[in-house]
Amino acid sequence: MAERIIAIGDIHGCTPALRAVLQAAEPRPGDTVVTLGDYVDRGPDTLGTLETLIDLSYRCRLIPILGNHDELLLQIVAGHHYLLGDWLMVGGDATLASYGIEAPDEMPPEHVDFLRNCRAWYESKRHFFVHASYRPDLPLRRQPPELLRWEAISEMPPGPHRSGKIAVVGHTAQQNGEVLDWGYLKCIDTHVYGNGWLTALDLTTGQCWQADKFGGLRLPG
Repeated sequence: MAERIIAIGDIHGCTPALRAVLQAAEPRPGDTVVTLGDYVDRGPDTLGTLETLIDLSYRCRLIPILGNHDELLLQIVAGHHYLLGDWLMVGGDATLASYGIEAPDEMPPEHVDFLRNCRAWYESKRHFFVHASYRPDLPLRRQPPELLRWEAISEMPPGPHRSGKIAVVGHTAQQNGEVLDWGYLKCIDTHVYGNGWLTALDLTTGQCWQADKFGGLRLPG
């Protein structure tokens, strides 16, 4: 059976949704699963989300991309405590509550290490993957970090990338719950922590699975 590339949008601690789409997609050892970042904050179960992803990494090839929420948490762990107030305002309080702790540096070391080992970007033969956005005229290795993790495509829509590959991004929540498809770009952050869905998209076949934050799968049609 052919190996697949499956991309998963912003999870934000919505573990039931993550487990539901993984159960539906059934990643196999030869498959590559690319998660687009923002594993932490806003949703109620960052702990469970990171545990699920660490377990997944033993069952297939997992490529985790770093999101802006993940980056902010790591900056605080690294000693930039002045960012704590900003982080709490964007959902960090939910992350602390999920662990029953008072500060990010009390998280389990293996969870922090998972975030530290996330990539800035990833590319396959036909696609490339970033958390937020990109400059069309620059190769991926030269992309500004703030653009990769913080730029909303709704505010500064990027054009087709010079590589000719299709961009797969998250970060800019599609509050209607639908994948945004511009042909040269697909945004699969479909607002799971709100009233939308978590999207898993098989880029090999085009098959899509979506689940709400409670783990209910979206039926076709």
